Amino acid sequence: MSELSGLFPSLAVSGAVAVERGIAELRGGRPIVVTERATRLLVFPAELLDVNSAQALDQLAPGRANLIVSAQRLRRLGVERGGPGLIALPQIDLERIAALLAEEDARIDAPVAHPGPAEEAALDLLRLAHLLPGAVLAPLTGPTPELQEVSGHDIRGFRAKKILSLNMVGRAPVPLEGAPHSEIAVFRGGEGLRDQAAVIVGKPDLAGPVHVRLHSACLTGDLFGSLKCDCGDQLRHTARFMAENGGGVILYLDQEGRGNGLANKIRAYALQARGHDTYDADEILGFGLDQRRFGYAARMLDLLGVTRVRLMTNNPAKIEALRAAGLEVADQRIQGRPTPQNIHYLATKRDRAGHFLDVDIPPPGGA
Repeated sequence: MSELSGLFPSLAVSGAVAVERGIAELRGGRPIVVTERATRLLVFPAELLDVNSAQALDQLAPGRANLIVSAQRLRRLGVERGGPGLIALPQIDLERIAALLAEEDARIDAPVAHPGPAEEAALDLLRLAHLLPGAVLAPLTGPTPELQEVSGHDIRGFRAKKILSLNMVGRAPVPLEGAPHSEIAVFRGGEGLRDQAAVIVGKPDLAGPVHVRLHSACLTGDLFGSLKCDCGDQLRHTARFMAENGGGVILYLDQEGRGNGLANKIRAYALQARGHDTYDADEILGFGLDQRRFGYAARMLDLLGVTRVRLMTNNPAKIEALRAAGLEVADQRIQGRPTPQNIHYLATKRDRAGHFLDVDIPPPGGA
């Protein structure tokens, strides 16, 4: 340990810090190294590949690089697999990689190999960085001191560590429209360097079941009133309901786009505009039905003293997640307004993900 690290122990690079630095490097379009025992892999996010980085990768590992993509993306390419796969890159061909990564009608053009733990850890790190789940991987033999190194072990344990490190860093009254007696508490320690927030409406009785909503951030619906979803409606209805019915807690979770991130959500919207439903659009981009995790929500409720929950939701996965975390959970159904723009979206969530939604799709012509 250096003299400076001795004075400031927080400067010592822990596993979680290495993962956070890896996330920042990948989002900045810079390569990192993922290690797993004797394996050392240079990892470059495929969506940020350009001519210069492609040439550098070709020089570093000529003919030995691979593209890793998720099982969902492989399915769209025509290959059914239970997990991600590796596609050989004899050369770093930008057009080929872009097509294999996210092109709507692309098909597999080479055999698919099974990845090892290091390759799978690299893919998970891309998800934490809210990048498309695809990376160019190049095996390394020598040291690379100028690149951030992250171990596969630390990537796999990152989420659990960050849940335990979650702590409240601020709380203050914030009167809201429809819920004037409210507070907002901010928690630090969530994955991907993102804070989480809780809105405490009124004075909920912590001795009994507390009305709770787990609300994943939706910039388009919550802020701009998008008609493509019912998120903003659910958020505002929940706040008013809690204000009129003994209070409650809204956990506002930074998990935009079902955990895929804002950029990927908008990419999925572009695919929806071409006729794909919400889940097929995500699958084209390499994502599953839902990337969200709710361990942070359970930890936030614990820090707020909430142990019994009346969960305001139409999503059965949220109910099961809180029960799995040890909370006593009853559910109370909630639904936003169906609109001509979101009716197929709501029906798709009901039919493909089991959401508790009561919607009827009108016949063509609106009759």
